[in-house]
Amino acid sequence: MKAITKTNVVKNIFFLAISLVSLSAFAQEEGDKKFNFSGSADVYWKTNLTGTNQAMEDDEGNVFFNTPPTSFANRSGFSLGMANLIASYEGEKVGFVADLVFGPRGEDAVFLSTGSSNIVNQLYVYWNVSESVRLTMGNFNTFLGYEVISPVGNFNYSTSYMFSYGPFSHTGIKADFTLSDDFSLMLAVMNSTDFTEINLDGSYTAGAQLGYKGQYLNVLYGAQTFAPDKTFQIDYTGGFDLSDAFYLGINTTYNNTDGSGFYGFALYPQMTTSDKFSIGLRGEYFKEFEGGVSALGAYNPEGDADVYEFTLTGNYTISDLTLKPELRFDSASEDIFIDGDDEATGSLASFLLAAVYSF
Repeated sequence: MKAITKTNVVKNIFFLAISLVSLSAFAQEEGDKKFNFSGSADVYWKTNLTGTNQAMEDDEGNVFFNTPPTSFANRSGFSLGMANLIASYEGEKVGFVADLVFGPRGEDAVFLSTGSSNIVNQLYVYWNVSESVRLTMGNFNTFLGYEVISPVGNFNYSTSYMFSYGPFSHTGIKADFTLSDDFSLMLAVMNSTDFTEINLDGSYTAGAQLGYKGQYLNVLYGAQTFAPDKTFQIDYTGGFDLSDAFYLGINTTYNNTDGSGFYGFALYPQMTTSDKFSIGLRGEYFKEFEGGVSALGAYNPEGDADVYEFTLTGNYTISDLTLKPELRFDSASEDIFIDGDDEATGSLASFLLAAVYSF
């Protein structure tokens, strides 16, 4: 999980707005519907029910919050998510996607601490070589995991441990093959994970995805920049419609770098109760071993720690706006939270209300 960092992108917003207006005008003048412009904006309010909501400061002067150590939705009170602006062109053979993000969730998503572009979430071009083969080159969001960066694509607003500590994005080249009506295959060669605009030491990572009727087996293997050992991750993502109103999503993953890593499992049961409302639960178990990624293991001398989290989320739709009330409970094997008496504790209950607008 990337720490939230500060950046000044105000000067880019004006330039972006002018560019998007120009793009829209061009599309209308030409009458070409192949140009598309979409995006989203999200905000939220959050409070801890069993712990302090006061921001704290460590010995090095870094400000941190009493929150589950997962990505996004990690501030108390009223806060911002991100603005997401996506421009794309879809031709018969070729096309591009330019996906830009602003705001705290956007900063966290593009990994500013590793020198990535300030606002680029995705930027890639593609070539449809044939009806069954597509080549894509550039920066694209990861193919591992059940959840994604944009809150529009997730049922829950907060994110899981497995998503937070797996890769977010890759830069490289990938080939997507449609093998049949049921089977698909993706093969990729990429920079080190989350180094989205540069390769600092010639390290490359291989990726593969085998799909069958909405079920996906994902594999990642290769050298990582600044790491002496190679990383291996295998991940299954899928789900089943158990009825017209009930869906069960599934995600499990295993990550290992020279004997240190993590694994986890999560279920995502979701029920649609009306045209406007649905409710879903994320139940997750996450385990670090031999230090893992220092999310929990840093609190244990042996580097082993685990956590259970249960997140109940409602989705109420009003036209293009979705309201997401969410109750979350985390229970860790280590005392990683602060209770209402400013004492260390292993559990935390929190509530948030998010508003997500998409167009």
